[in-house]
Amino acid sequence: MAKHDHHEGNVYEDSGIPQPYHLVSPSVLPLLGAAAGGLLALGMVLFMHKVAIFSIPVGIKGILLGFACVGAVMVYWWRDVIHEAYVEKFHGPITRIGFRYGMALFICSEVMFFVAFFWAYFSSAIFPAGGIWPPKGIQTFNPFDMPFIMTLILLLSGCTVTFAHHALQEGRQSTAVKALGVTVGLGLLFTACQAFEYSHAAFAFNQGIFPSTFFMATGFHGAHVIIGTIFLTVCWWRTAQGQFTKDSHFGFEAAAWYWHFVDVVWLFLFTSIYWWGAGPQPPFHG
Repeated sequence: MAKHDHHEGNVYEDSGIPQPYHLVSPSVLPLLGAAAGGLLALGMVLFMHKVAIFSIPVGIKGILLGFACVGAVMVYWWRDVIHEAYVEKFHGPITRIGFRYGMALFICSEVMFFVAFFWAYFSSAIFPAGGIWPPKGIQTFNPFDMPFIMTLILLLSGCTVTFAHHALQEGRQSTAVKALGVTVGLGLLFTACQAFEYSHAAFAFNQGIFPSTFFMATGFHGAHVIIGTIFLTVCWWRTAQGQFTKDSHFGFEAAAWYWHFVDVVWLFLFTSIYWWGAGPQPPFHG
């Protein structure tokens, strides 16, 4: 017989389950997610190698198809998770502890992901071919121009998402919605600034080790900013719908953790690649 433990905050009565754990229902979405990710990777490879199928160039169409499939899986998967948490109330205290460990481990794996890019950069910068870094002929960005503005944007977004979190913990839902909206706007602004910066780069991806490591590190960070912005947009919508309370809002916490991780990575990128690795710069006139 199910035991009711109100002190622990278990959800036996609401969910009808006889234990405090969440046994996930069978779903085809993980398989579809893997297939969509593989399709996206394949589209990128075909695009970069200019492959044609039946004499028709794949081009950007393969990448767009991959992104569309990944986006569709995200929408349906998030729909199911929100239904489990908000409608079925399956996410009890013990389940949320597992979520926290899972998110922490995921961020640790992301840290190691970026360690690989920093390793490649510093390996080339500290022991450069020809003894010069940046390599001869590479005109780098002034770190205190657009990169500094992007740094301020991300730092401000970290403040606004923290403000939204505190507002949610205090039950000030309308304030949390506004602060989250500002955070999403700052994330979009950062992406626009990075696109503007890339369009004015004086070097291309295939022009040597500096452009390759620069675009790989900053580009993958930019992809994480886009993912984090989508994550926060979903949280903004859920907050506006009243689905987060001051006692139960792990979805928002996970998004905030991810966003702070993105902030910290950018600080390392700014100091090491934009500033330290840029070589002599003209005086900053403001």
